[in-house]
Amino acid sequence: MSSRFLSSSFKHRVIGAGFRAVAATGADRWLAPLARGEGAILMFHHVRPARPDPFQPNRLLEITPEHLDRTLTLVRRLGYAIVPLDEVPDRLRRGGGRFVALTFDDGYRDNRDHALPILTSHDAPWTMFVTTDYASGEGRLWWLELEEVIRRSDEIGLDGRTLPSRTFDEKNAAFAAAYADLRAGPEPRLREIIGAWCDEAGIDRRALVRSLCLGWDEIAALSQETGLTIGAHTLTHPMLAKHDEATARREIVESRGIIAERLGREIRHLAYPVGNPGSAGPREFRLAREAGYGTAVTTRPGHLFPAHADHLAALPRVSVNGLYQSEAAVRALMSGVPFLLWNRGRRLDVG
Repeated sequence: MSSRFLSSSFKHRVIGAGFRAVAATGADRWLAPLARGEGAILMFHHVRPARPDPFQPNRLLEITPEHLDRTLTLVRRLGYAIVPLDEVPDRLRRGGGRFVALTFDDGYRDNRDHALPILTSHDAPWTMFVTTDYASGEGRLWWLELEEVIRRSDEIGLDGRTLPSRTFDEKNAAFAAAYADLRAGPEPRLREIIGAWCDEAGIDRRALVRSLCLGWDEIAALSQETGLTIGAHTLTHPMLAKHDEATARREIVESRGIIAERLGREIRHLAYPVGNPGSAGPREFRLAREAGYGTAVTTRPGHLFPAHADHLAALPRVSVNGLYQSEAAVRALMSGVPFLLWNRGRRLDVG
């Protein structure tokens, strides 16, 4: 079994144990005044019923509708107002009580089919970030392509190595090894290699996008829903920091213009694809400001503090992770305690 897979599995066990420890010790209550910010931006991807397939290496990116319902109920019980992303800058500057904003990345059809009824029942405003290529049915969901390749294959070859993928454990190990190797290198290499694997396995990459992502007509209809704000998630969902400045600027600027033209409304918010420090940093923050976005969100973990009002193009988010669908996990996340530890006491991570 791959050491990377063992490391990943160990990491997830440690995180899960950490959530349980926070709940068991009451740290989510007695440390919260120190750790908790003014609010938080919650991050979601897929919302859909649980699937029986045991091989789901991207399961962290999906939660069940029931967990979304429980999460929103708990957030309100903990005293948080659920507010539109448009209100976040003013709340950071002026206060007004603890708050959360809800964000959904990529534009998945299940956000409409499974999340929307729950959001409506809670009268909860939300933002959906749209990648224009996905809306056109032409993009690359490469992490899902990789999952499907390994699901269908007995082995894959990577840089002279053979990664077996016959058994459940082998498939998880192959995914972890390939994902780590490809993510660490140039993005064109990642897309080229996974694309070639898809061709060999007979996987229609465009069909995958069209089956999962809303098309333009569906997004236009959905955008009429009360409480929904549409934001931009670039043209092609690249790891922006791995590309030259002209490419990053085009992705950030042109996606905003295309979505605005398609929907006939101003686009005020951006989510950086992948969004970690290796994918979005000071250059991307500057480009988002220059493009005129009111806010831009990362995947750097953390709560929001008043000082974030001066860094609206580098806002952190709290991932509601599909591997930890429990009240203890949500309480821990909303307490801010995990981020106090993760960020070593720093309130801002904007460099």
